[in-house]
Amino acid sequence: MTVITSGLDTWDPAAPTAGPLGDLAEAMRTLDADLFTAIGLIARTPRLLVATDYDGTIAPIVDRPTHAFPLPISLVSMRALAALPETDVAVISGRSLRDLAAMSRLPREVTLVGSHGSETDIDAVDALSAAERDALRRLRRSVAELSAELPELEVETKPTGSAIHLRGLPVDARAVAEAAVGRIARDPEITLVRGKEVADLSVVTTSKGDALRELRARLDSGAVLYIGDDISDEFALATLGSGDLGIKVAAAAPAGGGPAADLAPLETAARFAVPDPETVALILTSIFELRRAWLFGKDAVPIERHTMLANGQSTALVDPTGRICWMPHPLPHSASMFSEILGSDAAGYFSVGVATGAKPLTQRYQDHTTLVETRWAGLTARDYLAPVPEDSQDTVLVRVLTGDAEAEIRFAPRPDFGAYPTRLERVGDGVRVLGTSEPIMLHARGVEFEIVSENGSDTAVARVRPSDRPKEKVVLALVCGGYFEDTDYLLDGGEELIRRRATGYWRNWVNSLDLPALKREEVSRSAITLRAMCHEPTGGVLAAATSSLPEGIGGIRNWDYRYCWLRDGSMTVRTLIDLGSTAEAEGFLAWLAGILADAAGPEQLHPLYAVDGSALTTEAVLEHLPGYAGSRPVRVGNAAEHQVQLDVFGPVTELLRDLAFTLEDLSDENWRLTCEMVTAVERRWHEADHGIWEARREPKHNVYTKVMCWVTVDRAIEIAEHFGRTMPGAWRQLRETIADDVITRGWNAEVGAYTVAYGEDDLDAACLFVGLSGLLAPDDPRFAATVDAIERDLRVGPTVFRYHYDDGLPGLEGGFHICTTWLIEAFILVGRLDDARDLFRRLDDLMGPTGLFPEEYDPASETHLGNHPQAYSHLGYIRVARMLDDLAGVPDPASGHTDGSEDPDDTGAAGSAGSADTSGASSTSVSSGATRTAD
Repeated sequence: MTVITSGLDTWDPAAPTAGPLGDLAEAMRTLDADLFTAIGLIARTPRLLVATDYDGTIAPIVDRPTHAFPLPISLVSMRALAALPETDVAVISGRSLRDLAAMSRLPREVTLVGSHGSETDIDAVDALSAAERDALRRLRRSVAELSAELPELEVETKPTGSAIHLRGLPVDARAVAEAAVGRIARDPEITLVRGKEVADLSVVTTSKGDALRELRARLDSGAVLYIGDDISDEFALATLGSGDLGIKVAAAAPAGGGPAADLAPLETAARFAVPDPETVALILTSIFELRRAWLFGKDAVPIERHTMLANGQSTALVDPTGRICWMPHPLPHSASMFSEILGSDAAGYFSVGVATGAKPLTQRYQDHTTLVETRWAGLTARDYLAPVPEDSQDTVLVRVLTGDAEAEIRFAPRPDFGAYPTRLERVGDGVRVLGTSEPIMLHARGVEFEIVSENGSDTAVARVRPSDRPKEKVVLALVCGGYFEDTDYLLDGGEELIRRRATGYWRNWVNSLDLPALKREEVSRSAITLRAMCHEPTGGVLAAATSSLPEGIGGIRNWDYRYCWLRDGSMTVRTLIDLGSTAEAEGFLAWLAGILADAAGPEQLHPLYAVDGSALTTEAVLEHLPGYAGSRPVRVGNAAEHQVQLDVFGPVTELLRDLAFTLEDLSDENWRLTCEMVTAVERRWHEADHGIWEARREPKHNVYTKVMCWVTVDRAIEIAEHFGRTMPGAWRQLRETIADDVITRGWNAEVGAYTVAYGEDDLDAACLFVGLSGLLAPDDPRFAATVDAIERDLRVGPTVFRYHYDDGLPGLEGGFHICTTWLIEAFILVGRLDDARDLFRRLDDLMGPTGLFPEEYDPASETHLGNHPQAYSHLGYIRVARMLDDLAGVPDPASGHTDGSEDPDDTGAAGSAGSADTSGASSTSVSSGATRTAD
């Protein structure tokens, strides 16, 4: 077995694991062993440059150069590599820079160099001297004469020269072309560079070797991996040193590659040779996986294995080992006291566990609550956020230890995301945090703490044996804020009463819900999660409980979701109405009315606000945090606040309709709000906007946005007709105008589907709303075609991606759970019931071990991604579970299959909605809303 060593670290290639882009075991089976070892070594370089040629390397050689597109997996790998820290990626090609950029579709993070190094920007021709310009005119005149003589000749015009392509020419024509090239190259101002079946003529003397040297110096690269296939690539390969790696793509290479010296009579400066671009793709994916693992160390705790504590005001996350790793205070968008989940224990944690360090056996929610129980052999910890008075912003975290095993407690608070050193002081009943703007105290009567230094801050450490206590339990009460009136009582033995109040808060509410028979416990857990996102003191609703959990490991798509999006909040409380709870919707609409009172007009609403109604702080980066699994930057705030999102009026109006219909009452305030939503649409529906996904690029006429504008007017008309209200405008005409606009301009006949925006070819899962909204009838063939297209192009296994087009951001992301639920709903509408049931079962299998969903799932690496738990993932799950429950016993029209209310193989709630085995692997109305991100 070969062990590759770099410094103090070792990497064992005999035990690779599957990652987001590929399976390293497959790479080991396919690639030459020495080549794979060399890849593993160079992946561990502190500053790495990965550079390749284009044609014949990342793109296959084809007869027509204009049809040479890169292999999709190579594109994905290069984008992913460019998103890694201390990693640069470049393509150095003989093609013109414009041609290279258009053909490759690589993001700006990948450096493109054209014309063998003479083009590093689009203004290369402006740098030519007078003599070079004269030579360029002579060159183009000669090439034009040759083209007139040989009409079949393919000529590629470049800013500083021309490329004569010889591939496929008849023998006689080739001889004429070769002779002409020789004559042109005799001009002392013109340089000839020979390649495979191509002659490059240029008035600028340069080479790929010069380009690679310049790139290396400018980027300060410690090592270079270069892959090329052509004669011109030898100039680049010749610049490589002993710490670099050169690979030649050669048709004579053995499958899997091997030492280039074995390929006589091939002459190359490369150390290894591989047979084709497909093998290059495998090398690039391997480099990414190995480098990512080296940069970010051991795997972080899987996102879906974190469990949320909540009390209707505050939230916190506990990981499977019993560590509190996230807890903002006093508001959901405030700085967090424990931020270990963002990549470092130096950012704060609060752990309990057995003193031996053994792992927990199980972790589960107590039924129908947000109280979490973690069990070790001989020790149990019960964690919850205690109820606090409505007028208080205190956060009170209670941890209760029972059992006869010795327990270790480590209290490492790091206010303000651990940006500054923290000092602690022992007091009679526990530990006080010093230097904070408000009191923060860990009350722990009878526990003797020792203050130790850890990463420059203080940590309180204690060992206790709960069975030695008079009541056989240890109560730890962390109080953030003012004095909590029940703390003394709690520590003196009243904890059980406080816990009953906490459990009663949730169980009484769950008992009031109308839950489906299908996945009843899972739906209950999802409902509790949605209610936990509702900030009772203000009525605002969170999109998620966390910030900066990545949509792609190691990437930059790390957003702060601890805010109230009008779209998200409306959909969340509307889902709770469907389950029989209206208080959250009434609170949200009161919150929105307060927002509107301070707005210049309804059309000027921002897409999101803080839950207290305040404007968001400027999006900022916490440079001191490494990020979850090394995913940087860590962001606080959200720049999407400044975007134009004209779809938000639709979900608000649907909420107004559902609440009014459920209560059979329409208040004057809610009717005014309905009219304001239509007014906003009247004024702005024809504008371009940033859309549901908040892509950070120029606005466009998004189909989803136009559909939601139609929804706004349609649902408002329903409200008016149901309650006999007079419509203050030509609403019916407006509804028809918008519908006609969407139906005619949104349809793309060439694609055979509704696409992301007018005049564009790209698919977007949000386009399913042309049917989910009721704008098109379920039996409309255009809706069925859109469903088929999105399933074909955006579904991968158990998940559905938002889109695959360039959204202006580098890096990768997973499939979105909310998009998966949209496709399930679409299947139901078009009558594909078996497909809907099958995809729902597969979605259900992705639920975290304690019943929570983050935002996304990457089917390639089987990794959960995004902020957690995500409101829209849960509301989508509830929606389709209820729809399928209503269809229990209904056969699929295509197959005749009849489904019962439960899957015969379903193991029930114990394994998926309430508990987790933590000893090893995981045990695992019409619109449903959306998530976001690009942000």
